[in-house]
Amino acid sequence: MNRVLAIARNTFREAARNKILYSLLFFAVLLIVSALALGQLSLNEEIRMTKDVGLTGIDFFAVIIAIFVGVNLLYKELDLKTVYTILPKPIRRWEFVLGKWLGILLTLAIQIGIMGLVLSGILVAQGAAPDAAIAKAVWLLFVNVMVVTSVAVLFSSFSSPFLSGFFTFGIFVVGRSVPDVRLLARKLGGAAQAGLEGVTAVIPNLHLFYPSGAIVAAERVSLHRDFVTPAYMLWTSLYGVGYSVLVLGLAMLIFRKRDFV
Repeated sequence: MNRVLAIARNTFREAARNKILYSLLFFAVLLIVSALALGQLSLNEEIRMTKDVGLTGIDFFAVIIAIFVGVNLLYKELDLKTVYTILPKPIRRWEFVLGKWLGILLTLAIQIGIMGLVLSGILVAQGAAPDAAIAKAVWLLFVNVMVVTSVAVLFSSFSSPFLSGFFTFGIFVVGRSVPDVRLLARKLGGAAQAGLEGVTAVIPNLHLFYPSGAIVAAERVSLHRDFVTPAYMLWTSLYGVGYSVLVLGLAMLIFRKRDFV
């Protein structure tokens, strides 16, 4: 476990020195701050507008960062040939992948936490009372990027960064649209229904992690009402963590069998 933590710390330090991540974080914070101005344009809906725009910004930039870092996670080590000096040491390949994954998750957790604090500060400045719903939303968005990062690591274990990024983004788009795909499948029927339902069974249901009453079915999840129950948070978190672990395990298996010569 010490070897895994050492790799995780080193991965976090490398990510912390990445200027591109700081640039993305800057634009994310800028978008969240701009939500304050956009909120003023809405009539008696300032706080709701700020919440929606702010969470959309956190969601978008967190996913972009997760994809960008995840697809380069293993390829960078191969491209710079640092993997040839690390793996001959008493480090198993699964420990290497796990350590990299944990380091990126730590980076994402800090960045999402910063964005969440900025959004909470803006809401308080608007006169809103501290709201536990924002904390719930930020946690769900973190679980969302955990799944996206795992998918990116899986593709990066056998493909190039460009293709890995393309495939991961495609998985994200389809995963966020799972309810719509299932509805389309029921309308089509027959073999098309079976095929689409098979796809939605494999693709992660990222729709569960987007905490907006306007997009996620309002009768189940909303930031503006008390629909995000502890049971929903627990079940959704277990689903996200379980899917991430399953995909990460597959990435470890592929990376273990990969020939670097």
